[in-house]
Amino acid sequence: MTRLLGYVDPSEPHFVAAVLTIAFNPLFWNVVARWEPKTREPSGAFGSPAPACCTLGGTILLLNVLRSTQAMLSQSLDNPSAYRVGLALLGVGGVFVLSSFLALGFTGTCLGDYFGILKEARVTTFPFSVLDNPMYWGSTADYLGWAIM
Repeated sequence: MTRLLGYVDPSEPHFVAAVLTIAFNPLFWNVVARWEPKTREPSGAFGSPAPACCTLGGTILLLNVLRSTQAMLSQSLDNPSAYRVGLALLGVGGVFVLSSFLALGFTGTCLGDYFGILKEARVTTFPFSVLDNPMYWGSTADYLGWAIM
């Protein structure tokens, strides 16, 4: 473990920013998403649930980009084998994330259920025919792949 911790510099400003964004993002989207069913204020502010959901989804995606870029700056293993393992994980994760996104659509992916935007039936096509939670597994593989790279 000590050897692994030697690769991380917790005093580096990008590391601190990454930790802060990693903690902030889920807190933010859960608070806002749970605010909608209780008050309907976000939908009211945007005129209907769909634009409110899309705005929240877009904000979440931008925060994820910020989180990912902060987490990856100045942190590197500089190992060709690790880089290839990371690329493989990114590839597999990307397939699951993108195919989940295509199967669910934007509002199905980005908390549409909190805004009352539901699918007519459960999605059972790929990748949901392979995994119960392909978006979570794919995202985990992506973040692990980036971390290893």
